[in-house]
Amino acid sequence: MSDDRSKSQGQDRERINVHQDYEVQDWSRSLGVTPEKLREAVAAVGDRADKVREYLIQGQGAGYQ
Repeated sequence: MSDDRSKSQGQDRERINVHQDYEVQDWSRSLGVTPEKLREAVAAVGDRADKVREYLIQGQGAGYQ
């Protein structure tokens, strides 16, 4: 189940579900960006965490907290 909060690894940790508030908060904190910047990055490159991280590191998502 993709919204199982007890799962902290595996496929659940490879994708970012911006429709789950707890995931947005966790990923925002983990990546050091605002929830808005996280959503912007997901909209730009998709929900794969590695692609979102790469996008943010390259400065496309300027606006780190």
